[in-house]
Amino acid sequence: MKSDKSIAICLGLLSALFFAVTFVFNRLMSVEGGHWIWSASLRFFWMVPFLLILVLFRKNLKPLVIEMKKRPWQWILWSTIGFGFFYALLTFSATYGPSWLVASTWQVTIIAGMLISPIINKTSFKETLSFQALAFSLIILLGILIMQISQAKSISINELILGIIPVLIAAFAYPIGNRKMMQVTNGKLNAMQRTLGMTIASLPFWILLSVYGITINELPNEPQVYQTLIVAICSGVIATVLFFMATDRVQKDEKALASVEATQSAEVLFALIGEIIILKIHLPDIYSIIGIVLVIIGMMLHSLKKKK
Repeated sequence: MKSDKSIAICLGLLSALFFAVTFVFNRLMSVEGGHWIWSASLRFFWMVPFLLILVLFRKNLKPLVIEMKKRPWQWILWSTIGFGFFYALLTFSATYGPSWLVASTWQVTIIAGMLISPIINKTSFKETLSFQALAFSLIILLGILIMQISQAKSISINELILGIIPVLIAAFAYPIGNRKMMQVTNGKLNAMQRTLGMTIASLPFWILLSVYGITINELPNEPQVYQTLIVAICSGVIATVLFFMATDRVQKDEKALASVEATQSAEVLFALIGEIIILKIHLPDIYSIIGIVLVIIGMMLHSLKKKK
């Protein structure tokens, strides 16, 4: 199990690097005038053919179809929550805040995963909740709070709320969808199959959102089409598959699973570096840097802590 946990943490960190592409490019598309509806929906439309080819190449499509036919409504429900609500809210928030701030707020998902686990697994908090892991997560949340206070000085209350609240909701939606689908599939599908299945099952949501975008006369611009393709490959395919591989590897160990989810806090650093390079932003102020350091320290403590 120790080996599994170490490998899972490495996979989680690697997925965080590719996930960071989402935050940087969502902000880039927003700055360039692209509407958040298309930043979200186009990514998932792009993901389908790539994932389909990969699953077909490995001759794994038939088992996926069989599993999806068994519980189609559960697939649609949890995929809409875990992929649809999660990503739509994340892209919406990119309109109001820099990528590193959205990425840092997103780290609430670490503690969200721990809090929802007893509810999903129908166990007591004492059985599944590691108070050591909770303490490390609170360090991460303290770092996030410091960054939010710093950001509050430069934007309006309305922008701060619209940039934070959607991310907080998304932070709960993603682990709920991911963990429920792990229960539904019960180890019968690999990470790539599950990613394809959830992408397909979330398509009704993306189609409805796209139709709404058309009705309000918002269409994607040309750069946005190419940029969502990059996000689809890096974040939607590579990062998601890596993260699902990591969580699948330790899904029977709730405390190890919490540590794997904590690796996603590395997205803050990756997103900051990406935004400095691509968007040419200035370095954050001293308070934001302190907050980022706390987030990274919390993540490292999660990764290094020993299982009791």
